[in-house]
Amino acid sequence: MGKNFAICIGINKYNNLQDLSYAKHDAELMRDYLVEEAGFEAYLFAEDAPPIKQDYGLPFEAVPSIGTLRRFLRVRFEKPFLSSGDNFWFFFAGHGLRHQGRDYLMPFDADPGDVDGTGISIYHITERLRRCGADNVVLMIDACRNQGRRNGVGVGTEEPKGIITVFSCSPDESSYEIDALQQGSFTNVLLTALRLQGEENCATVERLNKFLLDNVPALNQKYGKPTQTPYIVIEPATKLHLILLPEQATELDIATLREDAREAELEGDLEQAEHLWKRVLAIYHDDQSAWKGLKRIWSRTEITAKHPCDAGSRTGSVLPASSISKLRPQQLPTKPVLGASFSFEIVQVNSQGQEIERRQAEVVCQKEDLGNGIMLELVNIPGGSFMMGTFQGEKGRTKRERPQHEVKVSSFSMGRYPVTQAQWSVVSFLPKVNLELEANPARFKGNTYPVECISWHEAMEFCDRLSLYTGREYRLPSEAEWEYACRATTTTPFHFGETIRTSEANYHGDYIYGCGPVGKYRQSTNAVNEFSYANIFGLSDMHGNVFEWCQDIWHENYNGAPTDARAWIEAGDHASRVIRGGSWSSDPAACRSAYRSQAELDNRDDALGFRVVVSTS
Repeated sequence: MGKNFAICIGINKYNNLQDLSYAKHDAELMRDYLVEEAGFEAYLFAEDAPPIKQDYGLPFEAVPSIGTLRRFLRVRFEKPFLSSGDNFWFFFAGHGLRHQGRDYLMPFDADPGDVDGTGISIYHITERLRRCGADNVVLMIDACRNQGRRNGVGVGTEEPKGIITVFSCSPDESSYEIDALQQGSFTNVLLTALRLQGEENCATVERLNKFLLDNVPALNQKYGKPTQTPYIVIEPATKLHLILLPEQATELDIATLREDAREAELEGDLEQAEHLWKRVLAIYHDDQSAWKGLKRIWSRTEITAKHPCDAGSRTGSVLPASSISKLRPQQLPTKPVLGASFSFEIVQVNSQGQEIERRQAEVVCQKEDLGNGIMLELVNIPGGSFMMGTFQGEKGRTKRERPQHEVKVSSFSMGRYPVTQAQWSVVSFLPKVNLELEANPARFKGNTYPVECISWHEAMEFCDRLSLYTGREYRLPSEAEWEYACRATTTTPFHFGETIRTSEANYHGDYIYGCGPVGKYRQSTNAVNEFSYANIFGLSDMHGNVFEWCQDIWHENYNGAPTDARAWIEAGDHASRVIRGGSWSSDPAACRSAYRSQAELDNRDDALGFRVVVSTS
């Protein structure tokens, strides 16, 4: 049988939100069930909960604060401690909020005026939990709660990859507490479902979903509460038949799992088939059909496969991540194609967003051939000097952008666009230097869309692999190089001028900058070649689309910053790195040339991408 771990979080008392009545009790009841009846090792975060022992070091305080929860997710999940066939469950009862297109769970000290700074996104939680090594990760979210009810408006619209997520209510409903039961109605029914025995038990995702849909609304009706409709997000859909409680699985459940495994094999999805056969073995270690299935898969994956771009008519297609550990790439060329030129438009706008100039420009670029038509385009950034930071009076200026100081920059080449998903996919199949890379990690799919959901370490791995195979040193830009390249000799907030428009950049168009116009909010990334506009260096997407990683360690201001454009890696917050440029979900002020922010090294947000540079001097 597999190993079972869980985290249970319940929060009644909040510093800046309405206190709750039974969230802590729900988490305690869930912890008791998991430990005493389901054979889990469970961590409880709640008011007055005892410290959590670790395998090494001092115990963790179990207070559900933003600092404690973030640190626990970072430290406990830094390395895998489970394996295929194991289970990890995450239960949360408390407040949750929808903010700028993301779902957040709110610790007791969360500030609703600073959700992204004091809340924990469900995306971040799932990204950390997947690192545990278990292939069965389940989230159970009983949120939000507000003024005697659990207000679920908004939370539950995301679909975390590779995760089963059970929400207490639909996004346009509320989740209720019942005084007579001293519980939330969802958790009451959930525990009942998990305890069912016999043929009607809820050992599978499919049966659990049906039981919740039938019984939560009925319980609310019994106690005079409005309708509340739980629902389950299953990603991928093949997890519908996944067995949550192996000891309660029926013969029919296991037969269905076997059939799903065989079907995955026939369809060529060997990774999924391997996963399903291992789930069968987690229940029946001696299941001969599962062992035979695994032997078939292992024998097939020993065959050398072709380069991912060597796909005949499917030129430039991005392969699924299931192929990543099985394909052996061809070696890349050792020299770029030089002298290719491209044309683009330069647009200037005034403070009202009215176009005051439009002109054609042309630059010469280098093209790194990644195979079968996929190119990495680089433009030359000439050396020079500039004033880094913001001028007095620039709207949106922060202390982080001060003091303004002169920086001398040597010439370098920079990616014309952020790295695309097609480019990422090809390089992900090159031999590993330090880290494994997933072939298609992005949330918003498209070969010419920027790759996102990329950590700083993964961006560095991309550069290392490309450097090894081309003989040129690819790297992330320093923060100074990035701002110099973005400004492209301008001193205005944007290289477009005094403001910005969504006809030239992808950002949250419901917000304006200065006297600029309201625009279109696309709610996702877009293709890197969607806009024909660039700065005078020929760089596109420097404002918006995705934030871009830099080499530099995060510093709160420019006091002591280098003046020669090298990456600033002394002192500072070593857990975070600088990100630049704003994203599809940012307000326009965060897309300014001078705007700077930070992200933790392992952050894989869907607004985080990168572009590469090569030194030329």
